[in-house]
Amino acid sequence: MKTYAPRPRDIERRWYVVDAEGAVLGRLASEVAKILRGKNKPIFAPHADTGDHVVVVNARGVVLSGAKRETKQYHHHSGYPGGLRSVDYARLLSERPSLAVERAVKGMLPKNRLGRKMFAKLSVYDGAEHPHAAQKPAPLALGELPRWEGLPAAPEPSAEEPEKAAEPKARSRRPAPKEAAPAAKAPAKRPSRGSRAKSSASRAPASGTAGTRKGSSRTRTSAGGSSSAAKTTTSAGEKKAPARTRRKKNEEES
Repeated sequence: MKTYAPRPRDIERRWYVVDAEGAVLGRLASEVAKILRGKNKPIFAPHADTGDHVVVVNARGVVLSGAKRETKQYHHHSGYPGGLRSVDYARLLSERPSLAVERAVKGMLPKNRLGRKMFAKLSVYDGAEHPHAAQKPAPLALGELPRWEGLPAAPEPSAEEPEKAAEPKARSRRPAPKEAAPAAKAPAKRPSRGSRAKSSASRAPASGTAGTRKGSSRTRTSAGGSSSAAKTTTSAGEKKAPARTRRKKNEEES
């Protein structure tokens, strides 16, 4: 079983009017805070604001039990040194009774942004008149729980919606995957001297004619399927002298 979590569409805000004439301040504040938080609803969650709007009228008629009217103090500090101000509740209820009710209710709400959001749904008036007639608030007695009518009904689909639903959904064409770029060819390795010699031997002519190579003293002949290389060598004595020495020798002989 999954834990239920209220969603915004499950929350339906309603308006209630509470008459504070002759009510004890603490009891009134606890009941109003319960409605503001939504603890009277089965969908209550401490992390969500599921409460309703509350309008408190006749705040001038609240009372305090015991001797709190003369002994209880209302403190306010401006934030500066020596800025503490204290007023007894007898004077506060005679001058600003709505502030006494608001302070009592605010102290029973969470002390965070969620509590400030809940406190914004509270309206307190000294007299019996209020400017929220357009919201049609329902009267709520002290200690009475509002009637729970379940989750708000889902909106009925109009006649145009089924026609739209009947139309097939157009499939989105995905772009064709890009072809991979051809891999760069690796540079050809330079053949070694041994491999070049083998390749030159394989390219020798198959006919019996002799092939000569420029700049070399080797001669290749192919006769009867065999080839022989003859080297022209000269003896050490028959080595040709440089042209300069030859010219000098000829001059001496002449």
